[in-house]
Amino acid sequence: MTTGIIDSRIASTRYAGNLLLCAVLAIASLFPDFSIAGEIQGKVIRVLDGDTIEVLQDKKPVRIRLANIDAPEKKQAFGRWSTNQLKSLIAAQPVTVTYTQTDRYGRAIGHVFTTNGIEANRYMVQIGGAWVYDRYNSDTSLPAIQNEAREQRRGLWADSEPVPPWEWRRYKKKISN
Repeated sequence: MTTGIIDSRIASTRYAGNLLLCAVLAIASLFPDFSIAGEIQGKVIRVLDGDTIEVLQDKKPVRIRLANIDAPEKKQAFGRWSTNQLKSLIAAQPVTVTYTQTDRYGRAIGHVFTTNGIEANRYMVQIGGAWVYDRYNSDTSLPAIQNEAREQRRGLWADSEPVPPWEWRRYKKKISN
């Protein structure tokens, strides 16, 4: 009989603890400036495309998605060029990544910095290697940087009708179904 009461209290305490944790996380999500931040330091071992890299940290590869930007897909116009631009900046280089979340694929969504302080995310927008990903952008200075790249016809903006990657992916998905 006593065991049943104790088990019931433990279950009740766990439930209350889980409920409290869910409430805290729900409230925290209402405030974009509140985040659980992390930092990754390591060497870039792979540049998968213009907005995704792998960093070796503690002998383990960590996949990083550059925050706030969306680069052309490899098979899209300027896709390989974009990838090569990111490679020329950070391939085989030590970097620091600050991140606040991971995406549904388990990638850390972060800001990638070179040892001399260049932010790769911003750099890719400046050279016309990526779009500002308006849907997920939290950097209010990036749209102006993109507008300047567009006006100067840098990178993908040299194309008379560049197609944003999210539209390109949606089109490819539609025709494959």
